[in-house]
Amino acid sequence: MFGRSDLGIDLGTANTLVYVRGKGIVINEPSVIAINVETNEIIKVGAEAKKMLGKTPSYIQAIRPLKDGVIADYDVALAMLTYFINKAQEKFSFFRPRVVIGVPYGVTEVESRALLTAGKEAGAKKVFLIEEPMAAALGAGLPVEEPQGSMIIDIGGGTTEAAVISLGSIVTATSTRIAGDEFDEAIMQYVREIYRVTIGVRTAERVKIEIGNVYPLKEFDELQTEIVGIELSSGLPKRLILTGGEIREAIRPTAMQIVETAKVTLEKTPPELVADITERGIVIAGGGSLLRGIAELLSKETGIKVYQADEPLSCVAKGAGLVLDKINILARLKSVE
Repeated sequence: MFGRSDLGIDLGTANTLVYVRGKGIVINEPSVIAINVETNEIIKVGAEAKKMLGKTPSYIQAIRPLKDGVIADYDVALAMLTYFINKAQEKFSFFRPRVVIGVPYGVTEVESRALLTAGKEAGAKKVFLIEEPMAAALGAGLPVEEPQGSMIIDIGGGTTEAAVISLGSIVTATSTRIAGDEFDEAIMQYVREIYRVTIGVRTAERVKIEIGNVYPLKEFDELQTEIVGIELSSGLPKRLILTGGEIREAIRPTAMQIVETAKVTLEKTPPELVADITERGIVIAGGGSLLRGIAELLSKETGIKVYQADEPLSCVAKGAGLVLDKINILARLKSVE
């Protein structure tokens, strides 16, 4: 293909996904970059770099350049974004693409400018920023341009965002920096306090994926996984068996903060739109929506049926790509060329 391939990018705290129009998701890799700090040479990006987290010699740093969905280290984020854009483009086009990047709701002007500039410097012809709840709703196939209320909750790695959308705009939304990373932190803290054993973030993430749950069901209680950590008293390795029941108790306070985000958003929503949402349900997306029992917990606490989006991990990237065909929405996005 010799034409231009426009890109939708979910530049997430945990993972970066790139959607190419007509091709679908072409990149899904961790938002991690490994750098030689003595020479500033990029060693690895994405999945290969993530394998190095917590395992590098002193002269190599494995860095996550985004925190809570926004750029925390500009130079490293630029290098990572350039790598992903070039990797996505090399297969499909020789022309500079238009790029739409998902950003957290309520992102500051300074944070927006950093992303727009990084996108241009990374090789885009024109860069647009779309708020992640809108992108997620588009990617999930919600009728966002219709005169009716649609509610989406996007639970990512760094942020959770709940939004009500109607007529192509976000009517009300709430963003909290409580999401997947905080579940990992809660697991690490629990193991340290209860077992006096320290574990790394990659181990905590594995525990979350294998047995993490937030709703009391017998099948969740019976889940088990084995981990190895360092015993605080001796400094020696120690094996532990963790169960689903205890992990639920460890991460439930974090889950309840996400529930509160949903409730606050509903409280701010006009009554007619709440009626639409009550009838049609709430859609959840993002990696956090895969946590066992999160839909049931949200449904129980709000009294509204909750559904997981199809392909929840790719909703933001897909929606960011699809918005290029939505002229009315596109006209309202921040952009630079």
